[in-house]
Amino acid sequence: QVQLVESGGGLVQAGGSLRLSCAASGLAFDNYAMGWFRQAPGKEREFVAAIRWSGSTTYYADSVKGRFTISRDNAKNTVYLQMNSLKPEDTAVYKCAAQNTLCSSYDCYATRARYYYWGQGTQVTVSS
Repeated sequence: QVQLVESGGGLVQAGGSLRLSCAASGLAFDNYAMGWFRQAPGKEREFVAAIRWSGSTTYYADSVKGRFTISRDNAKNTVYLQMNSLKPEDTAVYKCAAQNTLCSSYDCYATRARYYYWGQGTQVTVSS
């Protein structure tokens, strides 16, 4: 049974930082690309960042580029999202996801339907 479990969310002031973690089990983690998505109340789930299985290539939404960093530790079956310079508009439930389709472009990694497995999410709230 595949499980993705996020942690690290919370309440932070604007300009602050948080580090999210997503621990995976039940799958060959280093065969999967990993992504982070977020969903704010009343809005569609949107792509945040993705990382290839090897960690060699990363992709970011324009809204977080330069502020967020995705990384992974295949020995620990864990993917991270370091979030700096947080803004109130970053407030959302953040979910990690796994996929192993043949992707080679930003658009592919940013497509929700490509991801097979999803975590339950962790709430991030940024106060102004």
